[in-house]
Amino acid sequence: MDIRIIRKPITLDVLEELSGIYHRRIVKGVADLGRELIALGGEWHIDANNVLFADGSEQKNMWGFNVLPKEKGNKAIQYNSMINIRPAQGNTSMDVLDETLQREIRALVGKLIPDLELL
Repeated sequence: MDIRIIRKPITLDVLEELSGIYHRRIVKGVADLGRELIALGGEWHIDANNVLFADGSEQKNMWGFNVLPKEKGNKAIQYNSMINIRPAQGNTSMDVLDETLQREIRALVGKLIPDLELL
């Protein structure tokens, strides 16, 4: 399982490499909004979630997303993952429903993968 914790900005080359391992078009990711880092890779979002959890992240701060390395701007990110289903936190869907939360995820992913032009 090739999952990388991203603490500093990366290039699209890293995304391309990760996308070829499992899903070709997308890379699974988990954002830790509390620690301002992301984990990328793995077959399932829970794989990256578990890597961050073992690294000290708290579940309440982690949200799943997908990155499409061939896209730019809003088309480059999707806020859909099983780990996002959290009725206790007000999210009853696989999609992140709160637009403020989406903006926070997009800003963090955009900061760490600037070539996606998310900001």
